[in-house]
Amino acid sequence: MAVNVKQWLLGKPLETKDLPHQAISRPVGLAVFASDALSSTAYATEEILIILALAAGVSWVGAGGLTLGLSIPIALAIAVLLVIVTISYRQTIYAYPNGGGAYIVARDNLGEVPAQIAGAALLTDYVLTVSVSVSAGVAQIASAVPELLPYRVQIALLVIIFMTVMNLRGVKESGRIFAIPTYFFLTMMFLTLAIGFVRHFSGGLPQVTGVEPHHVGALQDLTLFLFLRAFSSGCTALTGIEAISNGITAFKDPKSHNAAVTLVWMSSILVTLFLGITFLANQIHTIPSESETIISQMSRTIHGEGSILYYLTVAGTTLILLMAANTSYADFPRLAALHAGDGFLPRQLTLRGGRLVFSWGIMVLALASSILVVMADARTTSLIPLYAVGVFLSFTISQTGMVVRLRKIGKLKPGEKIQGLETVLEYDAHWRQHMAISAIGAVCTFVVMVVFAVTKFASGAWFVVILIPLLVYAFFQVHHHYKNVAISLSMGGIKPQITTSPMRTVLLVDGVHKETVRLVNFAKSLGHDWQAIHVGVNPERAQQVTERWQEYIGEGELIVLPSPFRLLAEPIREYILKLQVEHPGCYVHVVMGNLVMDTFWEQTLHQNTSLIFNLSLSRLENVAVTTVPYQIHHQKKHSETV
Repeated sequence: MAVNVKQWLLGKPLETKDLPHQAISRPVGLAVFASDALSSTAYATEEILIILALAAGVSWVGAGGLTLGLSIPIALAIAVLLVIVTISYRQTIYAYPNGGGAYIVARDNLGEVPAQIAGAALLTDYVLTVSVSVSAGVAQIASAVPELLPYRVQIALLVIIFMTVMNLRGVKESGRIFAIPTYFFLTMMFLTLAIGFVRHFSGGLPQVTGVEPHHVGALQDLTLFLFLRAFSSGCTALTGIEAISNGITAFKDPKSHNAAVTLVWMSSILVTLFLGITFLANQIHTIPSESETIISQMSRTIHGEGSILYYLTVAGTTLILLMAANTSYADFPRLAALHAGDGFLPRQLTLRGGRLVFSWGIMVLALASSILVVMADARTTSLIPLYAVGVFLSFTISQTGMVVRLRKIGKLKPGEKIQGLETVLEYDAHWRQHMAISAIGAVCTFVVMVVFAVTKFASGAWFVVILIPLLVYAFFQVHHHYKNVAISLSMGGIKPQITTSPMRTVLLVDGVHKETVRLVNFAKSLGHDWQAIHVGVNPERAQQVTERWQEYIGEGELIVLPSPFRLLAEPIREYILKLQVEHPGCYVHVVMGNLVMDTFWEQTLHQNTSLIFNLSLSRLENVAVTTVPYQIHHQKKHSETV
């Protein structure tokens, strides 16, 4: 039944040879990798207005209107930066066709430490993407249905569970499913913007009403620092730009070309939506509010409160915010697998599940993001300060790495090629222009990262500033462990001498029954001397076991090990160590039985001490442990009863 439920949830397992057929097209790729970037348009304008409101208040009258109106030039500056970063990542896609994004670029050009920093920043970013997008989607739901606001954490966790199950079904299948909400959102947003612009230029666009303003506290002066804060907050619109460069291998051939085209599509749509939303938000005088999002205010004003188009727009925005997490589900497992393949994360993350996805990575992402949602109470404003530092750190490292790569290319002669760590370097006559683009992008994203880290440090960015170095430290600890294990297992180029060592077989006996007979038969079949031991936790039971041994087994030696403190593994360890002292160089073969039930709940009703013994004895030198399972089947029990 468990197998049937699993297949119903996740689908039938796929063979390894089916992996190439799981590649996705550009339209599906846009839904898989662009949902994060596109969804950021739902809150980027709002984040700008929240910061500007610190100087303007929530009034569009007089100086307040001039201050809030700065959101338009700020949005234009962010759009320019977005174009620069897009061009830079387009270069990365063609330079590194096997994907990996900032991690691979840094490893190839800057060294292992910058690569691990970039990887830590990206992995943190992907976890936060799930938390932020789901929380923002729940906020949209609460805007339309305020009664659900107290249940936002529970709703967010249910969405994460749903996303996890869908992605465990495979990238291709989840992409097709999530393409529906992505394109529905785009349809509704472009329709809303079109109607809004028509009403604006025809003079029939009203201003928003009935909004409870966001509490901003004491007003501040409009300084350059505050302006930079608003700029950096709005730069959340750039989140997700790197996703396609990380997942190039998911596209159909030609992979790099299809990925690059999808990146251009995504950025063009993103710029159009972001600028359009910011412009109309200014025209209708939207107000930052905890109870209603900017998108809700804008669509309510344009379409009319309670209209079907308003609810469809809010529904589309909610869906894209919720589905934005799919970008992380597509990229986090791939990046984690790259780290694990290089020995910086547990090797289990490199394993593909039944549907040819990195199932361990998907589960880790779901668990980490769920913890964050609970800690932040599913509030987007609480999560945003954690969000952008890692994003722009990875941007900066990636583009700095591209500058170094292009500088190397500039030193080559026309027609010359050299093999780099990851790809072949070939002379490019336009290397200076490409390097200038990457350099400008690196400087701009570095400035944004610093501003974000400084301005948001007290409100939560400190967590990421501390977390990333800790993750890098942990990565290298894992790497050193794997290196030490490899050294320990290495032959060192010397052919080992194969020797034969004496063997002592020890049977662990808990009681005398049918399974005990199987253990004895197994021990005798090995052809070695053997003896049975029983841990005398209960003296009366020990006496009973001894008597039944003599009555039913009648051969071999049964030794009762006293255990006055009711310990199980420790007396056995001491006995084995004593055997090894008495017989130097011998191997001790421990044989124990284990009851195996048909169902999980039945298995939990038994002690399952074999797990404890395995953990305890596996640390001893020259000790082998064999478990002889004794299966208890329902059918067998019924037949015996009859």
